[in-house]
Amino acid sequence: MMELIVAVDREWGIGYKGDLLARVRGDLRHFRELTAGKTVICGSNTLLTFPGAKPLKNRKNIILHPDPSFAVEGAQIVHSIPELLSYTEEHKEEKFIVIGGASVYRQLLPYCSFAYVTKFDRSFDKDVYFENLDEAPDWSLLRTEAPLYSGAGDTVDGMPYRYTVYIRARKL
Repeated sequence: MMELIVAVDREWGIGYKGDLLARVRGDLRHFRELTAGKTVICGSNTLLTFPGAKPLKNRKNIILHPDPSFAVEGAQIVHSIPELLSYTEEHKEEKFIVIGGASVYRQLLPYCSFAYVTKFDRSFDKDVYFENLDEAPDWSLLRTEAPLYSGAGDTVDGMPYRYTVYIRARKL
């Protein structure tokens, strides 16, 4: 099984015009801590949001892209969900974390066992959403941490946000 990490606003929005809703240093640090040393899985549009549009350092990067000629230095490319699942099956020793974007989340959510969700206590302009796990029958809230607040160097100053963890409920 895989895990995922995502930041959402009050309506479970995750992006606007190809970018994150907000850049909050504390949340970016949290992301880095949770993904460091692990294998991250994302689509090519998410790759473009990384610094220099290059794979993330200190992680193995898998990029999901359908074009067989697509190549990225420093990343493993897979061209389909079956190919990705075959890879994860062959590399069970790796810890896989899905990091976006919306299409990749949608396709891989059924294969994830945990979801690390940062909840921004604000509504943003958005055009991309994540499934509302509070309303999903096969997901349960496992843990909610105390609220934190974005700071002066963030794109939004003084915004409350909190880290939550969801677990996929076992099917009977």
